[in-house]
Amino acid sequence: MEHRPPDRLPPATLVLGGARAGKSRYAEAMIERSRPQAAIYIATAEAGDVEMATRIAAHRAQRSALWQTVEAPIELADAIAEAARAGHPVLVDCLTLWLSNLMLGGHDCDEECDRLIDAFGALAAPVVLVSNEVGLSIVPDNKLARDFRDLTGRVNQRVAEAAHRVVFVAAGLPMLLKDRPFG
Repeated sequence: MEHRPPDRLPPATLVLGGARAGKSRYAEAMIERSRPQAAIYIATAEAGDVEMATRIAAHRAQRSALWQTVEAPIELADAIAEAARAGHPVLVDCLTLWLSNLMLGGHDCDEECDRLIDAFGALAAPVVLVSNEVGLSIVPDNKLARDFRDLTGRVNQRVAEAAHRVVFVAAGLPMLLKDRPFG
């Protein structure tokens, strides 16, 4: 599946897929295969209830000592810029939760997406972003959910356009969608 040696990550990679498709596991493995001395995990989830707090704790416990966790539920562009300055690969998990946080917080999602894309221009380390593909299911029955689906689709398209590599994961299996040369 990978067209380059495993120790060479492009500047920006987007990993897409459905819920529980293996996106995060694939993204983590991609970075770990590059054999960094350290890596930064930017988490966008917020522990709004016991179930989410339990999920976050389980994810942290599964990660090796390689990973330093940075929480950035809103200010993602700033967190990426800061983390990449250290020269270690960065994993953002996930854009979908970030967008949910932005929408529910009343932020300008288009402006924040512009800031995210602009951050790609000054990367000092590879960044792998994880996002859900939410447009493959039934049409949501309420306006908020439809707005979220539409926003997520637009943001995924913009990030995919800016990224060097795009991988779709289904049932734990990666499918390469884009692999633009870099160097």
